[in-house]
Amino acid sequence: MKIPKAEQSIASMVDGIHSMAVDVQPRGLMIGIVTKPPPSMEVRCNNITITHEQIYAADYWLVDHDRKAKGHIVSATQNRAGGGGYAEFASHNHDIDNDYTDTIIYTDTYEVGDLVTVTPIYGQDEQLYYIGQKVVKL
Repeated sequence: MKIPKAEQSIASMVDGIHSMAVDVQPRGLMIGIVTKPPPSMEVRCNNITITHEQIYAADYWLVDHDRKAKGHIVSATQNRAGGGGYAEFASHNHDIDNDYTDTIIYTDTYEVGDLVTVTPIYGQDEQLYYIGQKVVKL
């Protein structure tokens, strides 16, 4: 039996270790549980605690995140009965045909015990995770 050179042995060993690591590395969406809410958020997933330094999340999950909306509404008020029997106070409505703008301020956020989606972010110098929406098991 011929003994391989050291370079071949080491290369073979590194390939084997790499294959094992790739096999156990999570590849895709996982489910975690929030153990600490923002701003110092922590999520427990696969027996690992993910700290806020490792987390990316959509900004709309943060308290006081605001969204702006605008549009146009065409409608009419409901009929309203008048009083005193005078014609000018008879039941009537008003047409609505207006532009509008609005700011919505979100007050909900991730809470302890929430189940959330967890997606590993690959290709970084450090292990990072995207924490997505809240989920429930049916």
